[in-house]
Amino acid sequence: MGKANYGYCCINLTLQKDHDIKIGRSMIKRTFTAKGSKYAGELAEANVRDLIEIIKWNHKQGINVYRMSSSMFPWMSEYELSDLPNWQTISNLLKGAGALVQKYGQRVGFHPGQFCVLPSPTPKVVTAAIRELDQSALILDTMGLPQNHTYSMNIHVGGSYGDKEAAKQRFVENFKRLSPSAQARLVLENDDKPTQYSVQDLYDIYEKVGTPITFDYHHHRCYEDPMPEEDALKLAASTWPAGIRQLCHYSSSKKLHEDDSVILRAHADYIYEKIETYDMDLDIELEVKAKELALIKYRKEYLNDLVLS
Repeated sequence: MGKANYGYCCINLTLQKDHDIKIGRSMIKRTFTAKGSKYAGELAEANVRDLIEIIKWNHKQGINVYRMSSSMFPWMSEYELSDLPNWQTISNLLKGAGALVQKYGQRVGFHPGQFCVLPSPTPKVVTAAIRELDQSALILDTMGLPQNHTYSMNIHVGGSYGDKEAAKQRFVENFKRLSPSAQARLVLENDDKPTQYSVQDLYDIYEKVGTPITFDYHHHRCYEDPMPEEDALKLAASTWPAGIRQLCHYSSSKKLHEDDSVILRAHADYIYEKIETYDMDLDIELEVKAKELALIKYRKEYLNDLVLS
C-alpha cells in the first residue's frame, strides 16, 4: 500500500492574511533600474525571513511538501547573488531555512517559469534559462540541501518549434551546459497540449540525460494522451532514482467544476475529486488557487484528516 504526501505552492494565504508573511515580494523593471541590487537584496531578505515562518507553519500543520517561489530574489538574472550587499545575512537565513527543512523532513524545490526554455533556438533565451537554473540551484546549495532530485527544480521542456525531435536534441545539448548542481536537481513536467511534450516524449529525454519526470495528472488529461493515466504515472515513476520519492502535480479542471466559460486547461481553486495514487509512494503538489486552504479542505474531505485547522 503506497503513501502519498500532499503539499502546496508558494503562497500561504493564511499567513499572508493574518501576518503579511509572503515570499514573492518583487518590483517592476523601472524600480529595479532606479534602486538596483541594494533594494533587490532588501526584498530578498524579507522573503527569506518569511520563508522560514512558512516552513515552521507547514511543520506544525503536518505539511511536508512545499514549492518555494521562484521570485524570492527579484530580478535575479541581473546580478550575482553573492554581489548583493546583504548576501551574508541572506546566506545565513537560507542556511537556517535549509536546516529546518531537513530537521522536519520536508521536501522543497522550485518551478522556474515559462520563460525558462532550454531548447529555444534563440541563444539569448537559452543563456537566460541556464542562468536562472544555475542561480536557483545555488539557492538550494546555500540552504545546505543535498544535490539530488528530492530538492528539485521543475521545468517544462518548452516549445517544439515545428520540430519536436530537433528541440529534444537541443534540450539535451543545453542541459550539459548547466552547473553540476542544476543538472543534479532538474526534473521535467509533461505538458497539456499535443504540440508539446507527453510523458513518453520526456522519457526519450530521460534516456539521454537522466532527468526524472514530474507527472502532472491534469496536464495528462488535457493532452488527451492515449497512454492510460496509470501507465503514464508508472512510466514517470521509473525515471526516479532509488530512494527519491516521485514528485507529481495535481489540479482539478476549473471548467468542469467552477466556471464553464474558461478553457479546460485552467486550474480550479480547489480539488474536487479523490486523487488516484494507484497505491504508489508519491509526493503531490496541489496546483490550486486556494493554496494551503485547498490542501486543508482536501485532507479533511478525502483523507479524514481533522488535525489541520
